Amino acid sequence: MTDAPAARTPGAKRAGPGEYLFDFGTVAKIMGGPAYSTAHGPCVEGDRMIVGLMRMKAGTGAEPHSHPNEQWIYILEGTFHATIAGHEIDAPPGSCVYIPANTIHSGKATPAADVVFFTVKDASHSLHGIKA
Repeated sequence: MTDAPAARTPGAKRAGPGEYLFDFGTVAKIMGGPAYSTAHGPCVEGDRMIVGLMRMKAGTGAEPHSHPNEQWIYILEGTFHATIAGHEIDAPPGSCVYIPANTIHSGKATPAADVVFFTVKDASHSLHGIKA
């Protein structure tokens, strides 16, 4: 196995040649958006996709931000309250949220429970966005 290229996102695991399996229990946790979000968890980058398993503590979340890559968020636990391009949504477990590229959005866990979500972004940019 050769060395993997550097990750786009600081602290993220970059998949290298011959790496096909990643245990999110052992991949280092990073902040999903250090300047604007409480989301944290393991993140793995490939050539064209970035995936992460993130947690937001109850009542916390992400301030308005955007990123040049599109994003999908699949809710595993808790309820995610988000505002996307001015539209408010409540996403319960089992729902999937789409955020188009360059769209200002914010979101947080309701006060009742943490939110755990699986996220996917295209690798045209890092996991991190830009605070609005």
